[in-house]
Amino acid sequence: MPTGGISPLVILLWVLNVMFDTTGQLAFKAAAGDDRAGDGVARWKYMASRPWLWLGIGCYIFEFLVWIAFLSLIPLSEGVLLGSINIVAIMIAGRFLFAEKLTRLRVIGIALVTLGVAVVGFAE
Repeated sequence: MPTGGISPLVILLWVLNVMFDTTGQLAFKAAAGDDRAGDGVARWKYMASRPWLWLGIGCYIFEFLVWIAFLSLIPLSEGVLLGSINIVAIMIAGRFLFAEKLTRLRVIGIALVTLGVAVVGFAE
């Protein structure tokens, strides 16, 4: 994705992909992490009655469509690497919304993934 020829549509699709994937993952975590859910089949019934599960599924449907459109515009090797930024967004959001720990190694990993995405994004 060269910086000179980058299309606004590619940027929009990339941002939408990150947003839908991150929101979907967070919604699934909220659905699965509800302590009132119980165990076994009762857990699945409870989750199915809550909006979080359906929000996650909806986000994944839209993410799939956006991802296909994104990949139709750039090479697969670049798209997959640029899609790695989702990991960073999800880890940071998980920290703020679910108080998940960001260890020193995870922060280093976030930095390396971000650096890798930047390199791929600005490579000519």
